[in-house]
Amino acid sequence: MTPLPRLVVAAPTSGSGKTTVATGLMAALRAAGYEVSGHKAGPDYIDPGYHALATGRPGRNLDVHLHGEDLLAPLLLHGANAPRPADIAVVEGMMGLYDGRIGGRGFASTAHVATVLDAPVVLVVDVSRTSRSAAAVVAGMAVFDRRVRIAGAVLNRAGSDRHAAEVASALEEIDVPVLGVLRHDERIAAPSRHLGLVPAQERGESAAALDRLAERISAQVDLSAVVDVARSAPVLRAAAWSPEAALAAAGRPPASDRGEEPVVAVAGGRAFTFRYAETEELLRAAGCRPVVFDPTADSALPEGTAGIYLGGGFPEVYAAELSGNTALRTALLDAVRGGVPTVAECAGLLYLCREVDGAPMVGALDAVAHMTPKLALAYHSALAPEETLLAGAGARVSGHEFHRTAVTPTGERSGPAWLLDGRPDGFSADPAGTGHPTLHASYLHTHWAGCPQAAARFAEAVRSR
Repeated sequence: MTPLPRLVVAAPTSGSGKTTVATGLMAALRAAGYEVSGHKAGPDYIDPGYHALATGRPGRNLDVHLHGEDLLAPLLLHGANAPRPADIAVVEGMMGLYDGRIGGRGFASTAHVATVLDAPVVLVVDVSRTSRSAAAVVAGMAVFDRRVRIAGAVLNRAGSDRHAAEVASALEEIDVPVLGVLRHDERIAAPSRHLGLVPAQERGESAAALDRLAERISAQVDLSAVVDVARSAPVLRAAAWSPEAALAAAGRPPASDRGEEPVVAVAGGRAFTFRYAETEELLRAAGCRPVVFDPTADSALPEGTAGIYLGGGFPEVYAAELSGNTALRTALLDAVRGGVPTVAECAGLLYLCREVDGAPMVGALDAVAHMTPKLALAYHSALAPEETLLAGAGARVSGHEFHRTAVTPTGERSGPAWLLDGRPDGFSADPAGTGHPTLHASYLHTHWAGCPQAAARFAEAVRSR
């Protein structure tokens, strides 16, 4: 059993201000001297970037679909202990409190996560268009599922002190304490674009905006009461997840004594901001050394590159910079064609195409990509139709796709990386003629904590070069 003060920040609906309040609480608590661990329910990559900026440690995801219910508490505890022990964990929810998989009766909802973690909920209530009726909404939330404990509320976008007092008095009648009241402030709003908020790594003013937010939260939210709420959470009956144990459980012992660590070049910078923190941790445990490089700025791959990981991001936004870096595009093309094991997820897939909306890219895939008006957003059960770099034939993993682009093959297509609910997706190829696939490119995002065998297979391919 492990003690960990913790709380979940939720809301009745999307757009209520969860990210503002959750990130602000993390920053304000850190400024008050607490070591804070930030987490996000669901697959969202952007919010954890703001969490990392607020806490000074990796932002992490908790996703029932991608790694299963059994890993929720272990991954929370792992995040709260790496790289150093945290005093408090703050979990930002997704959508409305009880919104989960359609037809799944709340499966993978914020309420589901809070229940499994046995964590109290702080509800962010947008009161901009209501007063006493807000209490009726909160009352309904409180009794809808008695396993969920709403321990307090933060009123967001209040119009005046008088307005806030009216709502607060109504909440007192249903025994839900008001922990804070926030007025609308455009100066701390994060800009958005076609896939949601603009990542913190792309906003030059992010740190200053976060400082303002922390000051505002500190002044208008009772941080002592918030800490008391977190400390009311009971001990967790779970042990922290570890990448070494995950590899061992997958039948792939961690590489603790295999000599030199081969370099895995990991795409980063403004164009590639989406990857799970556990990905690099698993690679390290498997005996590799992840080294981040910036495809928009670096002229060469990291020295000694023996594997390449191209995660998610916005190559369509930075197409000009990526296209203009011909030296790195050439280096990547030579590496892929030379059989360097390469994994590309979503943005990485686009980057390896011949072009994105007419802008030349790496050209390792005989395909072109373009923006579309349609958003592809879904979880999938993915099947490996044959042996690939990441999976054996017939293996299944859970993943998600999130994009507004389409990829069209322009030549003879290699085998698919996955079958997504029966639909071929991506490319699995052996461009160097090694006799086994060394390239795996797909729209599918996977959380390797939920499929550590993928990390192990990739690491083994890297180490065998």
